Amino acid sequence: MTEFKLPDIGEGIVECEVVEWRVNEGDAIEEDQPVVEVMTDKALVEITAPEAGRVTKLHVGKGEIAKVHAPLFAYEAEGQAASADASGSAAAEATPSETPAPEAAHDGQAKDFILPDIGEGIVECEVVEWRVAEGEAIAEDQPVVDVMTDKAMVEITAPEAGRVSRLHVARGEIARVHAPLYAYVPEGGDQTGDAGEASPAPAAAPSRQGPAEPTAANAPAASRSGRGAHGRTPASPAVRRLVREHALRLEDIPGSGKDGRVLKEDVLAFVAEGEVPQAASQAAMAPARAAGRGEGEVRVEPMRGVRAAMAKRMVASATSIPHFQYGEEIDATALLALRERLKPEAEASETRLTLMPFFMKAMALAIQEFPILNSRLNEAADEIHYLPSCNIGMAVDGKAGLMVPNVKGVETLSLLEVAREIQRLTGEAREGRVTQADLQGGTISISNIGALGGTYAAPIINAPEVAIVAIGKTQWLPRFDAAGEVTRRAIMTVTWAGDHRLIDGGTIARFCNAWKGYLEAPETMLLALR
Repeated sequence: MTEFKLPDIGEGIVECEVVEWRVNEGDAIEEDQPVVEVMTDKALVEITAPEAGRVTKLHVGKGEIAKVHAPLFAYEAEGQAASADASGSAAAEATPSETPAPEAAHDGQAKDFILPDIGEGIVECEVVEWRVAEGEAIAEDQPVVDVMTDKAMVEITAPEAGRVSRLHVARGEIARVHAPLYAYVPEGGDQTGDAGEASPAPAAAPSRQGPAEPTAANAPAASRSGRGAHGRTPASPAVRRLVREHALRLEDIPGSGKDGRVLKEDVLAFVAEGEVPQAASQAAMAPARAAGRGEGEVRVEPMRGVRAAMAKRMVASATSIPHFQYGEEIDATALLALRERLKPEAEASETRLTLMPFFMKAMALAIQEFPILNSRLNEAADEIHYLPSCNIGMAVDGKAGLMVPNVKGVETLSLLEVAREIQRLTGEAREGRVTQADLQGGTISISNIGALGGTYAAPIINAPEVAIVAIGKTQWLPRFDAAGEVTRRAIMTVTWAGDHRLIDGGTIARFCNAWKGYLEAPETMLLALR
């Protein structure tokens, strides 16, 4: 047995807190496999296995303090584990009555699918929707389950063809990275098991999603009632969520899609017609009657996914960064006119041209004059790091929650290329399928609250960035021109939030004036483009 001692994990660090064990005692480990996450006073650190073997003891419990150079866990190296297994086999032969050989043989047919790493720093996710049921056949690369991390929706596919034997994590529950997600029998691997069974287990295997699946005898009837080929009413995760929000039963809603698939329009039409099942209504009202209240019951749901991650990040940013706000008005009349002239050219290349590409391009040009807006502080807050690339993030209200994907290297892209990237990122974020790479590496952010009708906002900095701007809606307002005449102008408000440790009021004002100059006279951007 070998003792793994906590190594040096940072200058001056002598202890840390165990946040999460990725393994349990008795688990097999591979070389470089993540074993435990520990939190120092500066960062979250992942400790990996030095070699393959088996964990024998966890010396420090979750939430307890581990000391540097003190034993953290014990393990048997791969060779040691094999010797121990050989000894165990010899002992088992001496007492054969204690060895359940038939059961072991049966377990050997099925393989556990281990949830892989699905994003940097992701240790768990919520199972949103199983695409298969226990007993169903699966093909290689077939979508098996949709899971929601704190950043995006991820689709998990089958590694090989076979048959699902067990779903370890039910819909709505939390799955852990590097833990079994489901079990399956590879194609051809269940022949022995099938030969020894009196009845076909897959047809009778219950699904953890709800009622038992229909047998072959009643499958046609189920199909006529609007259910899919596997006895489940086909619908996307978004539609199922909408059904739950209205306290409806998916089976009661007529589907207009292929194979009886229930679409969002079907749910909304069902709600509009007031066809809420009486049983569902009575079930929803029962708790209120039992409590002696007619209405106003508190509905409780766990805070998970992107919303939970956003809460943590915003609290950390608001409490650790001294914010200051700066507001300004921008006359967007000329910018709107230019966009209208360029829209046909952009549409010819199947690109939607909004004002956002202009905001980003003008910001990248202004940053060349004020590079401190594209910097960040180190963890000790004693160094300023000036970043070489201008990666501008934009807040998108997507299906999975508020996300801030960023356009990389805006200073090197044309206006049309920026517009294409914005179109791609917006579409993926709204579907909840934006990649981790698109969410990481941002250097400054834009929140376009005007798209939702807002005029003013006091945004919170997206740490470790040092500034963010909220853009309000454009309004046609009266203004005096150079001759003193009242004219109609397109005015939008912008509100900056800056990190007062790095940026003072004069810096943000001069930077905003440079950015404003490019937006109010957009043709001047031509003079600065490279």
